[in-house]
Amino acid sequence: MKRYRRIGVAALLGGLLGWLLWPLSSEEFTIPYDAAGRARKERLLGGLPASDTAGRPNIVLILADDLSIADLSCYGNRQIHTPNIERLGAEGVRFTTAYVTAPICSPSRAGLLTGRYQQRFGYEFQPHERYLRNRLEYLGFRFFVGSYPWRIPFARAVPRRQDMLHQGLPAGEITLAEMLKTRGYATACIGKWHLGNRTFARPRDFGFDQFFGFYASHSLYALEDDTSIVHTRNPRDWTDSYIWGTGRKGDHAIYRNEEAVKERGYLTFRFAEEAVRFIEANREAPFFLYLSFNAPHTPLQAPRAYVQRFAHIEDPVRRTYLAMISALDDAVGTVHRALDSLGLLENTLLFFLSDNGGATYTHTTDNGPFKGGKITQFEGGLRVPFLMQWRGRVPAGMVMEAPVSATDVFATAAAAAGLPLPDDRPYDGLDLLPLLQG
Repeated sequence: MKRYRRIGVAALLGGLLGWLLWPLSSEEFTIPYDAAGRARKERLLGGLPASDTAGRPNIVLILADDLSIADLSCYGNRQIHTPNIERLGAEGVRFTTAYVTAPICSPSRAGLLTGRYQQRFGYEFQPHERYLRNRLEYLGFRFFVGSYPWRIPFARAVPRRQDMLHQGLPAGEITLAEMLKTRGYATACIGKWHLGNRTFARPRDFGFDQFFGFYASHSLYALEDDTSIVHTRNPRDWTDSYIWGTGRKGDHAIYRNEEAVKERGYLTFRFAEEAVRFIEANREAPFFLYLSFNAPHTPLQAPRAYVQRFAHIEDPVRRTYLAMISALDDAVGTVHRALDSLGLLENTLLFFLSDNGGATYTHTTDNGPFKGGKITQFEGGLRVPFLMQWRGRVPAGMVMEAPVSATDVFATAAAAAGLPLPDDRPYDGLDLLPLLQG
């Protein structure tokens, strides 16, 4: 009798262990390549009438990463002065009620670059490099990892490895770069992409002539052996060890076009330098520059001289975070001064905004009076800083309280370039220029 009981217990434990370790990956998440959508897009773009590029404005879209509306002096932050970003509003318009279409990086960027809610093309969820493998991992993360305010949900099934490789912006979607390219614009994506990393979903597959940056959600700002940089680990952020562990490997490496390159410079400054190089090389013809900074997204790394600006801040995490924003502000100033010195500001429509609200789960920031932050659907996750400048065309010093959306960037830029929106799909943004010009 005891023998049968032991066999029964062993069978029960074996079955439980098998249930816990059984792979969750499923073929139901197969992502087919949208060849028909790609062909339809190419026909539509090829059918747009050609026009002279003379008089078309340059378009510069500067995107910050996880920057809270409460992180800038022009929105009331008293711990930091961000004069270069503030200048954009002083010489143009500062929106006080601006929203993105998603409270997390990749879907928000999809909405921004297409001018459409990402739900229209099945991109409302954040693509991941890794999913839960089995139920045992889920239980471990759910009950033994302090992931607040993230909630680790249980998934009955997850994508297979081969399906994860196909995550990315659908091939049939039209980006702002593709639209402007039909008008003869030179185009560049500099910085964080985070919309796919395979041959059908990289920047140069969506209308960008040049790319310098990384494909993933984050990368190291500088190598860890760089002694001129303060490298701050954040024990209060449950994602911190993963962020540091990815380093500069794979999609976190720095690429020039599709070739990985060795880069030792501080990324925030290197992205600004690459942007200036592109501007100088294309100053005689219209260009579209998508300058997608990864600051102040983790990991927390900042030049030592910038950290010293905030020596009075006791918390090393907060101190480094503010230093990163200060460096970001100087990088924006570098690009703005280049445009000014080349006499291009009168013919450049410039946008600055963040991809979502501040990442409160990192304990680096808050979102001022707004509840929640990144990954939440509360105001703090969706409300962002948004500034716009076009010298001589947008009134200087304007403060606009009317609600606006990141999707308005696409519609506004297309209208400024004299491009009608494609009529084969709905668009969710509006041209802001008539509103700003009265």
